[in-house]
Order: sequence, then structure tokens, then C-alpha cells
Amino acid sequence: MDTPEGPPPQRLRTLPSRLTNQAAHTANRIVDQALGQAGVRRYHYALLAALEEYGPASQAALGRRTGIDRSDMVATVNDLAERRFLERAPDPDDRRRNIITITEAGRSQLTQLDRLLAAAQDDFLAPLPAADRRNLIDLLTRLVAHHGDKHG
Repeated sequence: MDTPEGPPPQRLRTLPSRLTNQAAHTANRIVDQALGQAGVRRYHYALLAALEEYGPASQAALGRRTGIDRSDMVATVNDLAERRFLERAPDPDDRRRNIITITEAGRSQLTQLDRLLAAAQDDFLAPLPAADRRNLIDLLTRLVAHHGDKHG
């Protein structure tokens, strides 16, 4: 028996967890498309942003700061190093690890990515006026902060 098309049941349409998940899927698609215009992924942006904001760091420290898994971190660092967006150098305190530093080319790339992401955020939040956007960001920030300590 075929189920008639139409909206999902009301109890599903009003579940905050479901709505958040649906919005996240849309946001991820929009962000991935925007970053794809520059030939990068979210990990690339996260790594460049962390290096620009906090300065040189080990791959392990960058992984903890950005939430990028160790195996993904190696691939991301390799890719960005090949593009000359960052440099690796042996840590003078521990020659077994590398210190990662953003380059001027990496800073320029990050500026371009910031513009692409700003446009993506505007696209995602298009139906909301400025006050609602600020309120949404505040609410999401509070939810993430509350639950981040428990599951982060």
C-alpha cells in the first residue's frame, strides 16, 4: 500500500532535534558548495582559521582545537602544505613532532574563504531578518555550550 505524499506527521514537524538536523543538512550542503568553489573542504577552513587565530601549533593540538581526527589531520595538513597554505617545521622542543604555521598564501586563501562562507551564511539564513539571525546564533551557541561539556 502506497503512503500518500505530503508533510510528515505534526509531531515530527515540531521536534526541535529533527528541525535542527534538517537545518544542519541544508547548512552543510550550502557551505560545502561554497567551499567547493575554492576547491577546499570544511577541514581546510577550520585548520587555516585555527592557525590564523591562535598561531603555530602541533598537529595534535590543532586536532584537539578543531575536532579533526588524527588521520584526517594528516591528509588535511598534507593537502594544505602542497598548496603552500601552511608550512611544517620540526618542533625545536620535540623533534618527533611538527609545528604547523599558516603562510601568507594561506592567509589570502582564508580571506577568500571567509567571503565565500559569509555569502553561504546569508544564503542559509535568507528567510530570517537580522534580529532573528542574532537570536538564532545566540540560542545555538547556548545549546552547543551546554551540551559540549557533556559530549565533547
